[in-house]
Amino acid sequence: MPPTSDDPVLSPRTSGRRRFLTAGIAGGAVLGLGGLLSACGSSGGSGGSGGSGSTPAGGGSSPNQKSVKQGGDDYAAVIEKMKGFGTDAAPGVYPRTLKHAMGETVLPARPTRVVVLDTGELDNVVALGIQPVGIVYTDGSKSLPSYLKDKAGSPAAVGTINSLNLEAIAALKPDLILGSQLRAQDQYAQLSKIAPTVFSLRPGYPWKQNFLLNASAFGLEAEAKAQLDAYQAAAAAIGAKLGDKRPTITPLRFMPGRTRLYAELSFIGTILTDVPLPQPKIEQVKELAVEVSPEQINKADADWIFYGVYGSPSSTNQDAVLGGALWKTLGAVKSGQARPVSDETWFLGLGVMAANAVLADLKGFVAPGS
Repeated sequence: MPPTSDDPVLSPRTSGRRRFLTAGIAGGAVLGLGGLLSACGSSGGSGGSGGSGSTPAGGGSSPNQKSVKQGGDDYAAVIEKMKGFGTDAAPGVYPRTLKHAMGETVLPARPTRVVVLDTGELDNVVALGIQPVGIVYTDGSKSLPSYLKDKAGSPAAVGTINSLNLEAIAALKPDLILGSQLRAQDQYAQLSKIAPTVFSLRPGYPWKQNFLLNASAFGLEAEAKAQLDAYQAAAAAIGAKLGDKRPTITPLRFMPGRTRLYAELSFIGTILTDVPLPQPKIEQVKELAVEVSPEQINKADADWIFYGVYGSPSSTNQDAVLGGALWKTLGAVKSGQARPVSDETWFLGLGVMAANAVLADLKGFVAPGS
């Protein structure tokens, strides 16, 4: 899968839209999620809210507007903007109206044929016991995430995150499409003509709110909340086991053309906050990630370094960094506490099932016996 629903690799046609926010850190670049993501798809058509949608709630009408594109304070306010999302319908009652990033969508009956447009939505529906009929893949992988394979069924491929196949989606005759404004706003009008379409504002760190929004389409809000409560309890148990001895954690990711230290407003950043486990100061920023060069890999040092790789390691600088002299000087490396982890859960999963898998990893490494 591409560098994550949290932060995918851009295709050449979109790479010029990146926004790098200069950090007050020598040699580092702080990265906002909105600066990396653009609307999906070579299948695209006209933009606009489409369907029954009204003005996007807090999202603006274009992915280039500040509220969608830029990091910083507005980026951090996404969760606040999502507080009005969902439905006031009683459990199990249909028709129901869902408020979401693109306005409002009416669901005449409980959906049974859902197409998901990102890894987070895939995790969400599978966590609720629903097997999607269609999914998109990331540019780095054309297979189901291994941690979901035994529960997700055999959904049809409907393109990639960055290039939706609208014809394939329509052929599946879905009765619900789940995605995000940040990914596919330009295709919302066309998608809404195929089936009722519900969009979050963006994938990534508001994964808990996205889960509740997706669950509301199926009348399963209580089930989603119960799963989130169980996740929170598991995170707290790890923290209780650690007591006052909280090691610092660096989530490091090797990607084609870049190396990232994930920060507070990332999927993995929220999990570390929930335990809580501190991160080194360079990562204590309200953004997605801090980019470093191989010559700056010493900035990744922490009590523990957990590193993942997107796609093939040969397409990244992972081997060069891990085999380099500077890497061997890091404290975590010297102590045997620099460990590889699954990219598809730590960085791509963006849902409660992936979050629970990350907690299991953290428990095994930093709090065995908790």
